[in-house]
Amino acid sequence: MQQFTVFMDIESSRSYIDELYSSDAVKVMEALVTLKNSVIGSNRQKSSVISQGVVPRLLQLMSEESLDPNIRLEATITIGSLAKGTPENIESLIEKGTATALVEMLKTVPLGSKLAEAALCALRSIFSHKPAPVDALPADMRLLTRLTQIAREDSQEARTSVIRVLAVWCSGTVEQEALTCAGACSAAAAMLVVPPRSVPSPSRLVPALELLAAMCFKNPNVAQVALNTRHGDKSIPELLMCLVSRDKPLVVALKAAKCLTFLQRAGALPADDSRIVFGALPCLARLCTKENTEDIRASAAEVLAYLTEVDTSLQRLAAISNHLMSSLADIVNCQSAAAKQGAFKCFASLGANDEDIRKMIIETHGLMVHVVNGLNNPDPCVSLAAVRCLHSLSRSVQQLRTTFQDHAVWKPLMQLLNDSPGPELLNVGSSTLCNLLLEFSPAKEPMLDQGAVEMLCNLTKMSDPALRLNGIWALMNMAFQAEQKVKQRILCCLGTEQMFRLLGDSDTRVIMKMLGLLRNLLSTRQHIDAIMSEYSSQVMQLVRQAVIVVLEGSYPAEVKEQALCILGNIGDGEKSKDLIMANEDVLRKLVDYLAHPESKLQEAALFVAGNLVWRGEAGAAARQQRLADLGVLRALKLLRASHHAAHLHDKVKTALAQFNEFT
Repeated sequence: MQQFTVFMDIESSRSYIDELYSSDAVKVMEALVTLKNSVIGSNRQKSSVISQGVVPRLLQLMSEESLDPNIRLEATITIGSLAKGTPENIESLIEKGTATALVEMLKTVPLGSKLAEAALCALRSIFSHKPAPVDALPADMRLLTRLTQIAREDSQEARTSVIRVLAVWCSGTVEQEALTCAGACSAAAAMLVVPPRSVPSPSRLVPALELLAAMCFKNPNVAQVALNTRHGDKSIPELLMCLVSRDKPLVVALKAAKCLTFLQRAGALPADDSRIVFGALPCLARLCTKENTEDIRASAAEVLAYLTEVDTSLQRLAAISNHLMSSLADIVNCQSAAAKQGAFKCFASLGANDEDIRKMIIETHGLMVHVVNGLNNPDPCVSLAAVRCLHSLSRSVQQLRTTFQDHAVWKPLMQLLNDSPGPELLNVGSSTLCNLLLEFSPAKEPMLDQGAVEMLCNLTKMSDPALRLNGIWALMNMAFQAEQKVKQRILCCLGTEQMFRLLGDSDTRVIMKMLGLLRNLLSTRQHIDAIMSEYSSQVMQLVRQAVIVVLEGSYPAEVKEQALCILGNIGDGEKSKDLIMANEDVLRKLVDYLAHPESKLQEAALFVAGNLVWRGEAGAAARQQRLADLGVLRALKLLRASHHAAHLHDKVKTALAQFNEFT
């Protein structure tokens, strides 16, 4: 029946469609008018016309400069009507090059003409489709300057259309910079003015606000230009401040607060600027409350999360603004994924730095249940936001010991990380594991049983430095004051070859944590001797690389300190001392660092020397003799005499006292 109906549509329209190809301009014009009237308001007719292959002819009639302007106008209006059809209709138009043809036409049509306005309306409809055909609009300065001129000087309809298109097109640094050079900040500012005693028009204001936000997002250069752009007697931030007030439409206030947020995060406005503290932040907190629609609340929470993500003062201010905690807890209960995602992100930002705020968040009724449910949510955006929230809260020692244990949050987190997560989720999730594996966390033991060691060892082999860092950092936390069997499991799983690779990593932070892992593995005298007896040659190769490469290289003092502390730990073992004593290169480095100008490195070297010379242990006299021959005794005496090392005097005195006949 449907096929028959479509057939009748085609047959009834065939006569005037055929006339589109006539050489008689009058017949073409009549056919265009008939065709335009047939498709207005009818998606079925739009689909029928597109399926008959009419679009290329319409594009030809629209683009041919030698044709009657009225024919070009009717063809463009018809294209615009087809572009208001179904997503399938718009995809078909895009495939046939409609967006490119419209952009090309806009390069030459007279400004202010009905043809230009019709072309812009059609292009706006096409760009409203996702994904928009942004490649059809090149970063050509002549074209962009022409478009921004339309945005400043043309009819209201044309201005709104071009601003909407540019807002969608602005998706990266190249577009941001090009639009700024073309004067788009001035064009947007002109659209933000609300005349006195007039009702603000969201259809006019929202596109300008979206363009401004897209231009300023994470771009300090553009944000600074926007800060200094004025229209009349007001700067852009002042115009935005007028739009976040309670009497403005909700969507306008939300978009204006978003613009102020992006200006602040891009460095154009300080966190304590009155337009942030008394404008954007309270506006966003107000828009999170129950009386607003779910989509407004979700978006407001998302923007507020970004505003408060890094600044502690804004986090503290937001936490006490307009009952925000209870508002966010209510948003988490909403059905939409966007609402849950926004609320979790906002909780994550608020709890990023302040322990008191974390306590407030945890005490919000039923929140941890929602976080656990969020980790299990099938929508990856929600589960990622829930992990971000968990990561923020996991910075609290108290919560690790209590709330996190009560809700066993490690279970769904481990499930997520074992289920082929995306790069971002893997990054945030593994960062959370680093906190859950701290020595005082009760989750440490059950996570070991769930294969945490193997998972983390695999992370250290990833190409992303952040993932390698998280993997080795979590292993370092796991090894701290761990049982011997846990340390041996880590050594066996990670393997000495991978340890060698990590010690030569291009990221200094990875090297630092790898040294920290070795230090934690080689701690506690009994553990050291047991590990050294089983892995002595491999571990000493690692130690040699750590000492010779790190101590000779241009690494920060903190990294070199870790290398020396590893030596100190090995020197504390009863049997492992001999492995250091057999390595003359290591011992000569010890002498060098006892005389190092950096105090913390002197202290770390003193820790090594003190453990090696300790009397009362088997072979102490022979070790003391060898260390004296290599200059360690002399270095200790010089250190004792140095006024720069006065704070080390007691430790130096203790080390010297161990030498029997040499002092």
